[in-house]
Amino acid sequence: MRRLWKEQAALTGNVATESNRGKVKRRSHYPSTKLNQLEAPEHTQSPSLEMLLRRLRATEAQQDDKFANILDVVGEFGTFQKRLVALTFIPNILLAFFMFADIFVFTAQKPYCNTSWILAVDPSLSEAQQLNLTLPREPNGSFQTCLMYLPVAWDLESIIQFGLNYTESCQDGWIYPETKKRSLVNEFDLVCGKDRDTEGVQTMLTAGLLIASLIFGFVSDKLGRYPTILMSLLGLAIFGFGAAFVNSFHQYLFFRFGVSQALVGYAISSLCLATEWLMGQHRAHAIILEHCFFSVGILFLTGLAYSLPHWRLLFLVGGAPVFLLISYIWIVPESPRWLLMKGKLEDAKQVLCYAASVNKKVIPLSLLDKLQLPGKKVTKASVLDYYNNKHFLKVTLVMGCVCFTVGYSYFTLSLKLKNLGVDLHFTQVILGIMEVPACLCCIFLLEQMGRKWSLIATLFQGSLMCLLVLILPSELKSMIILMVVLGEFSLAASVSVFFIYTAELLPTVLRATGLGLVSLAWAGGAISSLAVSHQKLTLLPIFLCCISAALALFLCSLLPETQDRALPDNPEHCFLQTKNMAEDPFTEEVVSGDGTAEVMKNTILNSTMLKSDLDIHLGRTHLCMARERKETHGMTEPQAPR
Repeated sequence: MRRLWKEQAALTGNVATESNRGKVKRRSHYPSTKLNQLEAPEHTQSPSLEMLLRRLRATEAQQDDKFANILDVVGEFGTFQKRLVALTFIPNILLAFFMFADIFVFTAQKPYCNTSWILAVDPSLSEAQQLNLTLPREPNGSFQTCLMYLPVAWDLESIIQFGLNYTESCQDGWIYPETKKRSLVNEFDLVCGKDRDTEGVQTMLTAGLLIASLIFGFVSDKLGRYPTILMSLLGLAIFGFGAAFVNSFHQYLFFRFGVSQALVGYAISSLCLATEWLMGQHRAHAIILEHCFFSVGILFLTGLAYSLPHWRLLFLVGGAPVFLLISYIWIVPESPRWLLMKGKLEDAKQVLCYAASVNKKVIPLSLLDKLQLPGKKVTKASVLDYYNNKHFLKVTLVMGCVCFTVGYSYFTLSLKLKNLGVDLHFTQVILGIMEVPACLCCIFLLEQMGRKWSLIATLFQGSLMCLLVLILPSELKSMIILMVVLGEFSLAASVSVFFIYTAELLPTVLRATGLGLVSLAWAGGAISSLAVSHQKLTLLPIFLCCISAALALFLCSLLPETQDRALPDNPEHCFLQTKNMAEDPFTEEVVSGDGTAEVMKNTILNSTMLKSDLDIHLGRTHLCMARERKETHGMTEPQAPR
């Protein structure tokens, strides 16, 4: 038996050694026509061999990825990569702060017309007496907020005796006697008809997101990740922190438009930078943790808004840390993948050598010299490739549909919670806390289910919760709040998986542009949710929720899996990956570029054959041992194990 286990271990080691070299050859006595017979599971596969085959696929997927080979030497997740991930965390706190600040600076106020003219008649009047004499009342007895009695040149006794009868709109502004905090509403008197101007803030923010998705995606692919990140941080400092010094509401709108540009620019560029520097599970974990810190920013904003009495102080205190990010000029690296695709070979080598020095590693010159420019000419790509290339068009349309569904569902749940009258600070705290475990759950989902099915599962659950919220009657307030929380939980997870999946589907030369294009659909979903919520047709939101979710789930199932695959760098890599995966069922989870798909196919096929050889060899050994026992003891000959 010991000899038998040694032979089994030797054969298993043979599989691992030969698969790493990519030189496994077909055995002549097992032709390919009998492959289906060899694959028939006549017995249970050993877990160790299953893990071996899985590792084989992951290794072969990265065999032709020269950056993966170099990053293995640099350190898969060393000090340099950890520092890079930490640098992307910090601005995400400020991104959440600036993006959701409008929620707390437009708090509802109870205004009354300023009727201080009566104080010239009698300065000793109390505030209650002043309002009672100068403001008309509603039928329920409360004071009207947008009308006042016309001032008259009478004495106080005449006013009390005869009263005032003629009303007009507020002439000298408004007062807010019941307000304890200073907000934009009472700063610029956004009441009595002017409250519609507050909808312009959401419009400007959404318009900024739309325009920035087009501009900054293109800029990041054209100029690089590093300069785009610096421009975005500069925009946060100018338009985010600078909002505390505006003198009019229109200036505030302009600053909100500018800060939305910076938000999208940094989100796209930092995601591309982390994707192109990290590999495998470290890439997914980094992006997920980055989204967790976005949730931390929401909690940071909620705490400041609750404690600070003035909206200008909110922007001053919360936006001040943005100036610490000036140090990013010296410490943020450029993406070596992007440098190589743009023909900057020496710059790419310098960045890789610097990363190795930080990790206290040395890159062999023989390995570093393997880095070559992509073909005879530098890879050129433009946004028109998303129209001419069928793979890009498919990815953009599918991910755009998914992003639309996420944006629509998220804003629908937020509006529903707002209409229920739940406390604003409590709502943001609960949602901020729930999004952290939601993002962390993605780590488990990605490892067990892969990118595609994790996105389908989280999107299905989020859309289902959104549908239940729209169907349930308003009387079931507690149940609706629970459904909203569960929906936000699922959608937060789907957003993390969505960005990981989309970044891995797109090539380096057009990754930022593609992320910008699919982000347009998110803004479209938000606008659709706001528009539908004002319609009188109650079935329209339900219909749109069902149609968008069903279409997104169906289209998402058509995309390829990207887990354990080499990161594509140019459009040709994406084309080869899609073609090879469609032709070969054995490479469903393993696709590489530049013609190595056939090598990986043969490797995995022959690994399966070697496994079958091992099974047959074990069966024959058992049979021989049984025959020996029969000859010795006269036992009945047993059959070979299946």
